[in-house]
Order: sequence, then C-alpha cells, then structure tokens
Amino acid sequence: MAAGTATSRVLGFVRALVLATAIGVTVPSANAFDVANKVPNILYLLIAGGILNAVLVPQIVRASKQPDGGQEFVDRLLTVAVVLLAGITLVLTLAAPLLIEVYALSFAGPTAALAVGFAYWCLPQVFFYGLYTVLGQVLNARGSFGPYMWAPVVNNVIGMAGLVAFIVIYGVGSEGQHGPDTWTPDKIALLAGASTLGVVVQALVLIVPLRRLGFRLTPRWGRRGVGLGGARTVALWTFAAVAVGQLGFLTTSNVAATASSLADGLDDGTAVAGNAAYTNAFLLFMLPHSLVAVSVVTALFTRLSHAASEGDLGRVRADLSTGLRMVGVVSVLATTGLVVLGGQAGTIIAGDPVQGQAVGRVAAAMVLGLVPFSATYLMQRVFYAFSDARTPFLVQLPVVGVMVVGNLLSVTLLPARWMVVGVGLSLSVGHLVGAATAVVLLRRRIGRFEGHRVLRTHVRLLLAGAVAGLAGWGTTGLLSDVSWTGRAGAVVTSVAAGAVICVVYLAAVKVLRVTELDELLARLPVRR
Repeated sequence: MAAGTATSRVLGFVRALVLATAIGVTVPSANAFDVANKVPNILYLLIAGGILNAVLVPQIVRASKQPDGGQEFVDRLLTVAVVLLAGITLVLTLAAPLLIEVYALSFAGPTAALAVGFAYWCLPQVFFYGLYTVLGQVLNARGSFGPYMWAPVVNNVIGMAGLVAFIVIYGVGSEGQHGPDTWTPDKIALLAGASTLGVVVQALVLIVPLRRLGFRLTPRWGRRGVGLGGARTVALWTFAAVAVGQLGFLTTSNVAATASSLADGLDDGTAVAGNAAYTNAFLLFMLPHSLVAVSVVTALFTRLSHAASEGDLGRVRADLSTGLRMVGVVSVLATTGLVVLGGQAGTIIAGDPVQGQAVGRVAAAMVLGLVPFSATYLMQRVFYAFSDARTPFLVQLPVVGVMVVGNLLSVTLLPARWMVVGVGLSLSVGHLVGAATAVVLLRRRIGRFEGHRVLRTHVRLLLAGAVAGLAGWGTTGLLSDVSWTGRAGAVVTSVAAGAVICVVYLAAVKVLRVTELDELLARLPVRR
C-alpha cells in the first residue's frame, strides 16, 4: 500500500509541477481552475466520500458472517450507492455556476466565467470518485489493499499527459501568460477534460482486481433483512460530520479567493497565496499522511472492525497503540522537513522562488498540525469500527469551530499575503483540539490504550525532530549562495538539507532509545 501511495504521490507532486508550468500558481487562471477542479472533491466528500469510507468496511465485515457471505448485502448497498451518485452528479453539474459562486464569492468577470467553464468539465468527477471508493472499499474488506492505492497512479499519468499536450499546443503560463480572457472552449476542454478522464480510468481499473477475486455485482433493490438500517444510521452521522467539515472549508476557500482578488491590486514584487497556492501547500501536507497514516490505517481498519465485531477490546487497544506510534515516527520527521524546507518544496512546484515561498509559508503553517491530524484520523476509525459515527461527529465540531474562527480572524486582521498562512495555522490548531477531544472520548469507549507510552514516544520524537531541524536549517544557510536558482537550486538544497535532517533525526531517535520503529515494522503485516 505504501509503495502504491508513494508512487501516486510522487507522480501527483510532478503533476502539480507540470500544472504550475502550464498555468502558474498565484495567477487568476490557476485559481479559477483550482476552485473548479477542487469542488468535485469537496462535494464528493460532502455527499458520499466519508459515508462510504466509514460505512462499507465495517458493514461488509459484519455481513460476511451471514450464510451467503454477505453477497446480498453488498449487492444492495452498492446498487443504492451507485444510483444515488449518478443522480446527484447530474444535478451538481447543472448547478456549476451556483457552486462556483458559493466557493469563490469574490471571483468576478472573466475569472468567474472561466471557473464555471472548468467546473462543467470537472463536476462529473463526483460520480467516478464515488465509484472508485465503493469498489476500493469492497476490495479492502476482502483483504486486498494494493489496487486501491495503486489506481491513482493511472489518474496522475493521464492527467500529466493532458498537461504536457496543453503546454505543447498552447505554451507555458507559469507567469500568467494564459489570462482569464484568453481561454477558448477547446483550451478549457483539454485542461479540465484530461483531469476528469484520469478520475474515470482510476475508478474503472478497479474492476479488474475485483473480477479476479470472483466478485460479481448483481443489482438488487430493497434493504429488508440484510442490515442496511444500521448502515443508514452510521451514514447519517458520517454525513453530518463531513457536512460540518465542509462548512469550515467553505470559509477557507473564500478567504483564499479574497486573498487572490486583493493580490490584483498589489505591485510590490511579492506573491500572494490564493486558492491554487493553498492546494499545493495541502498537497505537501498530505504527502506524509497519505504515505504512512492512510496505509497503516487502511490495513488496521479491517483488523479493528473484526476485533470490534468480536468485542475484543484488548486487540483494539493494541492495534490503536501500534498505529499511533508508527504514524508518529514519520509524521514528526515530515513536520521537521516541511518547516525547514517548505519554501524549497514550494519553489520546486511553482518553478519561481517568489511564488514558491508563498506556497512554502502556507505548507509550514499547515504541517504544524500533521501529528494530531494523523492521530485523529486513526482514532476516528476506531469509532467507525464499532459502527459509531456519532462520536467522530462530536470530535469534528471543535475542529471546525477553531478553523472558522481562525479563518475569519485571518481575513479580517491580516494583510493579503498572510491571510492563507493564517488559514494554515488555524487548521493546525483545530487538529490539535480535535486530537485532544478524540483521546478523551476514546478512553470512555475502550479504556486506557497505552496513552503514556504513546506520549513518551512522541515527546522523544519531537526532541529528535528539533535537533534535526536545527541541523537542516544550518545546511540551508550554508547553501544559500548555491549557484543554481529556481527549481534547480531548490532541488539541490532540498536533497542536501533533507538528507541531513533524515540522518540526524534517525541518529537522535537512536540516542533517545526510541525503539518503536523496528517493533512497529515487525508488527505491521495484517493478521490472517
């Protein structure tokens, strides 16, 4: 799983770099495409993403104990999911102008019109993201984890091919050459259509491993006698949690759009982080989470669901402790690396040091909340394993409350170039509050889960990260006069300082006697 995710994320990073070359990062067209291409992801998460992820695996595991192995349950559940996704996607696509207005109130004129044009091409992604999740969770429930993680590789390859074709035909736009008033229908179709085609293939490719496992979907209507009532209850609470989360993101999207709109009136040689810069910073933030936390949790979720269905709280506590400590080892290292090298990473994506620093500042602010974010992600899955979606909803409330307040303070009190950085800090503080809330509620559910051991491990890891960060900062200072500029210089600095950070971190972990890494790697394989 980690290998598939790593390949996908590396390609996603390269894809972001090519996209920045094609249309820029902090320019109006880039912000218009970012909002339009991100709206399908937001709406999919709001409507079905969290629901499907939370409901399918535990419910399929429980249904597998039925005489037919759960086949009828799965058929009915997937039939309802696919039909609803198709209908909702059609309605959302027709509502493209309204959706752009909701997520980017400050967009106007050609920028708003361009965003709507992109949205018509991008919104069908909602259905195929949903289909990808449905098919992938069926694979996960059957113990086949790899295909779900490798499928996005195909998406990124197709997306990059479309971007390369765009550059060949229309030229680069990294410095704003493709203004909002230069876009023709065929130009919009190539950029946005290639993005959607990648999502289509990402979903359909999962049919192959499912057929190899002998899975055949027989459409069935109705829910009596197969336990869909319990799935509906979990789904409703999960929908509520995702809806609350998206209310927080609604303020984030509009603050970023406001910052980018204000940037049009500035001419001081600085780049203002807007929607596209936020997305690229979030890409950097999510990279370590996806590589480790998602891979670990995906495997543990099936185990946790089995243990929860059998009432084995000891196994649940052991797997939770294992996951928290393993995720922490890499999350602290990633936090250190991005705080020190966020500007260089942003420059590698944007190709321009000024735009890169705008991305890097936001990424550094976000990554301060990476450790609690990944920990909360795992703890929420424990609740879902017990078919409890109400408690994750309660965890989400203070997270979003902190984010919204922080976002409003950022747009009110900060200058344009710091607004999205303030959004990133609000995100970090919100995740910290969410993790603390989840710990309290989880202990009420399953009792003590080696909290002191988990805390000791994280304190030692943070000390190791601080030492490694100082070493990395010193290295970047020594390389400040490197002869290469732009992406080349950023790559040299990132490789050199990143290597120093990794070596010093591992040495400090060894000195501080943090033995969890070897122990956790030995325990990682899924129990059969």
